[in-house]
Amino acid sequence: MANYRRNQSSGSGNAVKVGLFAALITALIAVYNFFTNSAPVSDPSTNPITEEVSTPREEIDDDANYLPTSTTGDVVRHKYYTLSYSENDEQAEWVAYVLTRKRLQMEWQDRPDLFESDPLVRTGSATLSDYRGSGYDRGHLAPAADMAFNTTAITETFYLSNISPQVRDFNHGVWKELEELSRDWAIKFNKLYVVTGPILKDGGKGEIGANRVTVPTAYYKILLDLSETNPKAIAFIVPNEVSYDPLFKYTVSIDEVEKQTGINFYPRLMSRELERELESNPNHDLWPFSKKKFDLRVNKWNKE
Repeated sequence: MANYRRNQSSGSGNAVKVGLFAALITALIAVYNFFTNSAPVSDPSTNPITEEVSTPREEIDDDANYLPTSTTGDVVRHKYYTLSYSENDEQAEWVAYVLTRKRLQMEWQDRPDLFESDPLVRTGSATLSDYRGSGYDRGHLAPAADMAFNTTAITETFYLSNISPQVRDFNHGVWKELEELSRDWAIKFNKLYVVTGPILKDGGKGEIGANRVTVPTAYYKILLDLSETNPKAIAFIVPNEVSYDPLFKYTVSIDEVEKQTGINFYPRLMSRELERELESNPNHDLWPFSKKKFDLRVNKWNKE
């Protein structure tokens, strides 16, 4: 009887253990189902990772190899262009982006004309009041027309980090001509890497506004075509003033722009041999200029 009772007690203990284990499994499953069914569903429209994945590859400029070096260390990446911000001058020292035929041939979106401070500049960008009553235009570095293919893209160009004080006859004259010609070249050559910025050395032409925005003495624009058959580049330095000279008179080497700004352009985009060749040669013969645009500027735009 003692042996029987011992065996019976052991069997009963095992049954209890199995029961407790089953109850534990049931409880875990119940907890899992509760949290799974009650968890909120992620909204793709507010999920930046989902948004990036669902955006067509050609709509995202996510290759940083085309970016210049930053002398300030304050690089701000917007969705369709990148800039290096100079807090001392309250504007970008450069903006860089890719300009393509495909984008330029898309339906243009309306200009918002709503200038606002850049929320991504950690030190705070210039404000609209800095420009009021200054006598200078709020000149775009990345032009709105270059980004008119997309509402987000064109809206980003109205951040004041992308704006610089420009003489009105410069903004509506020679600079306008260069911007229009750049779009013509992008359509002709299919894809251009663009870097634009102010010449800020020696304190510029003074300052405006409570935030002391530097007025540049000149502006530069560099255009690079890296097509396999005919890689070429062209650079300009244009004084911040009215001009009656043809645009090709303002062409310089990229090396000269680097000398005046301290910026290294396209350091990772191509081989060192090709970089040296393209940056040292100011040859503008491969870039067709427009006499029609020049005449329009001299006879109309400069007088408006």
